[in-house]
Amino acid sequence: MKVTKNFIRASDGHEIYYEVYEPENASSHIHLIHGMAEHIARYEEFIFYLTSRGFTVSGHDQRGHGRTSERNGVQGFLAEENGFDRVVEDVREVIGEVQQQIGELPLVLFGHSMGSFVGRRYIQLYSDSIERALFSGTGEDPGGSGKAGIQLAKTSGKINGKSAKSQAISSLVFGPFIKDFKEEGSAFAWLSSDSSEVAKYEADPMSGFVATNQFFVDLFTGMLLVNKEREVAKIRKDLPILLISGSDDPVGHKGKDLFSAARQYKQAGIEEVKVYLGEGARHELLHEVDKERYFSVMGDWMAGDD
Repeated sequence: MKVTKNFIRASDGHEIYYEVYEPENASSHIHLIHGMAEHIARYEEFIFYLTSRGFTVSGHDQRGHGRTSERNGVQGFLAEENGFDRVVEDVREVIGEVQQQIGELPLVLFGHSMGSFVGRRYIQLYSDSIERALFSGTGEDPGGSGKAGIQLAKTSGKINGKSAKSQAISSLVFGPFIKDFKEEGSAFAWLSSDSSEVAKYEADPMSGFVATNQFFVDLFTGMLLVNKEREVAKIRKDLPILLISGSDDPVGHKGKDLFSAARQYKQAGIEEVKVYLGEGARHELLHEVDKERYFSVMGDWMAGDD
């Protein structure tokens, strides 16, 4: 298997770290978009599973994350302005670079958590280039609370600086997630019921960091945007979409948000939309105690064997 690990210079000059795993005679190309406060190396086990099934797999560290933020930028900071739009374009540019290397295989887009919102925007703009889309651990339209969050983050940015870490906003966003798991003694227990995986996340200096004021402006802006009906209507109607998460995932309100997104897609005329909830699982199915089962579910769907 050929493995490439390198940087691409984005159109604004920012250097984006990416990886490509190419087995022989690949049938499809899967591109992974990771979530907030993590990085693509956390997907290695899933990547090796997918390559064993004959998929070429690529992924990148989004700006403000992982090796991309080490090379250039601030951890938890996307851009001075329009950061959400910028990370969506990063996906397009990285995929284009990978396709020059591997050829244009049928493309499957995978986005987890924050990456699911980036991916949901991507298919609104570029669905003609995608064969299938899978969104893991996604959430709902934040509505008024999202708009309030933008104003709070902007105000904090004016006082403390756009690139200043915002523990206050972070606590407002993530504090409620731990409510059902307080007895487990970790602020990140909502991620997975596998305590060893939670411990790995806590020990990882590239994961679990507090994001900046401007990051929250960009995140809430993106979440509001992808839920606008006029934007959802841009997605091609025959694009198969899978929404997947754990039944105990607080980010998606224990499945409620996935069904809400599915209804919106169906109302927009998208023909094939499926929801899958892992019973008793939390936010990160790929790091759950029975993760192999979810590897298989996702792999089957990506292959069109669902």
